[in-house]
Amino acid sequence: MKTSSQLSVLIVEDNLAIANNIADYFDIQGERLDFAYTGKQGCELALNQYYDCIILDIMLPDIEGLEVCQRLRNEADRHIPIIMLTARDTLDDKLAGFAQGADDYLTKPFSLEELHARCRALTYRHTPEKAARELHLAQGDTRLSLSYQSQQIARDDTPLMLPPILFNLLKILMESYPRAVSKTELVERIWGEEGTDSDSLRSHIYQLRKVVDKPFPTAIIKTVHSVGLVLDL
Repeated sequence: MKTSSQLSVLIVEDNLAIANNIADYFDIQGERLDFAYTGKQGCELALNQYYDCIILDIMLPDIEGLEVCQRLRNEADRHIPIIMLTARDTLDDKLAGFAQGADDYLTKPFSLEELHARCRALTYRHTPEKAARELHLAQGDTRLSLSYQSQQIARDDTPLMLPPILFNLLKILMESYPRAVSKTELVERIWGEEGTDSDSLRSHIYQLRKVVDKPFPTAIIKTVHSVGLVLDL
C-alpha cells in the first residue's frame, strides 16, 4: 500500500543485494531513494541533499558507518534521522551506535516492513511542522499522545498529571522511541551539566511509573538491563 506522503531516503549500504531488496520494498510503498555504497559518498550526499531519513550500514569499505554518523551530527545543518542497519548485534555495538548519534538501530537479518515503519516513525518525530503539534504512539489498546502546544501527555485518552521533570522524562522516552535511553542521557538532557545523583533519578522514575503505569493494566515503562529505559509499545 502506498503511503500518504513520500519519504526521501538515503541508503548507505555496500551490499548490493541488501540495498536492492530495500529499494524494491520502499519503491512499492511510494518512497524516493538515493544510494551510496561508501561512507564518503554517504557523507557527501547527506550534507548536500535533503533526506527525511538515512539507513546507514556500519561496515563500509572506506569510512565506517559510526564515523559517518558522527560527521553528519557535527556538520549537518539539521538533525537527519539515522537508522543503523548492521550485523553487529551486541549491546556494546548498539551503545556505540547511539553514542555517535544514531536515532535507531536495527540488526541483520531484518524485516523490510519493520525497517520501513521505523523510517516513517523517525521522520514523523523529526518533521518540524508535525512535531510542533502532536506526537502519537500506539500499540494494540495502548496509546500515548503528546501535545507540544499545550504541554500535555495522555495515555488512552486519560490526561497524565505530570510535574515538569516527570513530563520531560516521558517526553524524552516518547521522542526516542523505540530505542532505549540511558540514565546518563536522561540526566544530561533534564538537569544539564549540573546533573543529579542516582537516587534522585531513581525517585523520579518511580514517581513517573506511579502515574503512567500503576493506574493501567499494562506497564509500558521498562528497564533494559545495563542500558536504561524504554517504552514497551
